[in-house]
Amino acid sequence: MGMWIGRNRKARVCYGFDEISLVPGSVTINPNEVDVSFEIPHPQGDPIRLSIPILASAMDGVTDVRFCTALGKLGGLGVINLEGIQTRYEDPEPVLEEIVRADQECVTELLQKIYSAPIKEHLIAQRIGELKKNGVLAAVSCIPQRAERFGAIAQEAGVDVFVVQSTVSTVRHISREYKALDLAEFCRKMKVPVLVGNAVTYDVVLELMECGVCGVLIGVGPGAACTSRGVLGLGVPQVTATVDSAAARDTYLKRSGRYVPIITDGGMWRGGDICKALACGADAVMIGSAFARALEAPGKGTHWGMATSHANLPRGTRIHVGCTGTLQQILFGPATVDDGTQNLVGALMTCMGNVGAANIREFQETEIVIAPSIQSEGKLFQIVQSVGMGSR
Repeated sequence: MGMWIGRNRKARVCYGFDEISLVPGSVTINPNEVDVSFEIPHPQGDPIRLSIPILASAMDGVTDVRFCTALGKLGGLGVINLEGIQTRYEDPEPVLEEIVRADQECVTELLQKIYSAPIKEHLIAQRIGELKKNGVLAAVSCIPQRAERFGAIAQEAGVDVFVVQSTVSTVRHISREYKALDLAEFCRKMKVPVLVGNAVTYDVVLELMECGVCGVLIGVGPGAACTSRGVLGLGVPQVTATVDSAAARDTYLKRSGRYVPIITDGGMWRGGDICKALACGADAVMIGSAFARALEAPGKGTHWGMATSHANLPRGTRIHVGCTGTLQQILFGPATVDDGTQNLVGALMTCMGNVGAANIREFQETEIVIAPSIQSEGKLFQIVQSVGMGSR
């Protein structure tokens, strides 16, 4: 499989969201009657059930206690970055304001300075406690090197979901400089669901699942504020990454009898992208820039990558996405913009109805066609006028 790219070297052809389309079904369903719920398996009890299959990325311009509370009450799940501004500063508001107002030429240097402040471990428990007090699920994230320490603190504070996240996650990480995380042992110690990311290949996703994780985040470098693909040259387009990872999930299910969901993370900014990710095999999606546009988001319409502040090799940038509406509007409408970035859940339900899928599992069986011209076909006036599908 693949095409020759030169003498003795082949490469696979891979696909992103703009290169495929979903085929309408032979049976249609009332969109109001489809089930878009999502479950995260629990290692010691009943699964955690979300009424919508949408998580918010652990990015400081997107999630804080206020935003995660609002999202939780609307049926989704927000994840707070335990290595970000929320745990480095008692009062994050002035710091966020400084980032928002900074000139583009010096913002990366400013972020490096801001993120050099030490993490205050008592703020980990404090942020989790604030979420629990507000009556929503508490989900937090950190890199593998800090997972054991922060996982113990978070678990004691009553966290509901713990995410271990890095640019590229593998089970077999080699390092002489520090002790690599024993993922299987970590999952055994944790009494709450552990989600791990990010991965894009069949073999790695399968190995991660065999360690006992309760979900895998899929995607390397597709985020709107991420520059990993340019800086490192790494990445697999999200359609192919999702399909390959779904195949690993299904293989693991046959081997073990345990269903471990995959969550496509990044590269989605409108309803159609979310629909395509789920139809390609994802059980849920994690989005950042679409939520950064919410009035409730801490970045006030500004969004930056998780690795923008890296001391030696920044792999993100600050972008301006603007505030277009409330979180309620972005998820459930009514939409006041014409580009598909609002009423994301309504778009998903309508699409599922049109392909005849009553739930996410059925939606994963949707027929898909390769259609590179699908975004531009018949859309000349939208493209010329930069409206609707031409506004990207």
